[in-house]
Amino acid sequence: MTTIAPAPHAPSRLSLWLDLIRWNRPAGWLLLLWPTLSALWVAAGGFPGWHLLLVFTLGTILMRSAGCCVNDVADRDFDRHVKRTAQRPVTSGQVSVKEALAVGAVLALAAFALVLTTNALTIALSFAALAITLAYPFAKRVLSMPQAVLGVAFSFGIPMAFAAVQGAVPALAWVLLLGNLFWVLAYDTEYAMVDRDDDLRIGMKTSAITLGRADVAAVTAFYLLHLAIWTVVLWPQLRQTVWLAALAVALGQVVWHFTLIRTRSREGCFAAFRANHWLGFTLFVGVALSLV
Repeated sequence: MTTIAPAPHAPSRLSLWLDLIRWNRPAGWLLLLWPTLSALWVAAGGFPGWHLLLVFTLGTILMRSAGCCVNDVADRDFDRHVKRTAQRPVTSGQVSVKEALAVGAVLALAAFALVLTTNALTIALSFAALAITLAYPFAKRVLSMPQAVLGVAFSFGIPMAFAAVQGAVPALAWVLLLGNLFWVLAYDTEYAMVDRDDDLRIGMKTSAITLGRADVAAVTAFYLLHLAIWTVVLWPQLRQTVWLAALAVALGQVVWHFTLIRTRSREGCFAAFRANHWLGFTLFVGVALSLV
């Protein structure tokens, strides 16, 4: 007598939405969170208060999740040709385009409601941040280094943090944004190195393709530029011994990343990308302990 295996249950809408926003992969929102919190601490000269900490932590998670929805809708025709992304909910047809955009809109509105509890300048900057977030998925069609657009999007929490604390955005905030942009270039190039063969086949533009065989050297240089810029501009603000300790740990991570990506294996490059939030955490700890 043969037995028939029960059909697998279709995933619930909630599980599909959680997959859509990469809920089980927190590295993405952590990459946004640590530089934003570092900026909050620098702007406030220490702990910024529970209100702003909550606004920027929840806002970061919500906006990164909304960005995933927009990105998956924009890239759905490309993602089906990439092994790593072919089963994403929108690409696989489990979540419709309208549904994904609706989820993204709800998340973005929730983030905006948090921003409304700050001040007028922060609210104004949030519109610029949203525009850059919406532009990034389409930059991959026309720009040879679309990671630079992502770098601005992923760094925009820095001027917003200064605006929320000080009611102004000093030059320091923009220089910190520039330094953070180089960090985004480093880790998103590592990410692009994972999919380089697939992206070449489908005609996607990425920094990994543009840089070619200079990719490993460029990623290393991006890391060093990030650390150098932050060290130069934060040196007068922080306790130097604490910052130097954090910097030493960060440089050790850069060396580790070099060992992971130097052979350009998919596994090594993806492992390097996923570990980047530890570098951001290291710098945040250096900032926070320096301002106790």
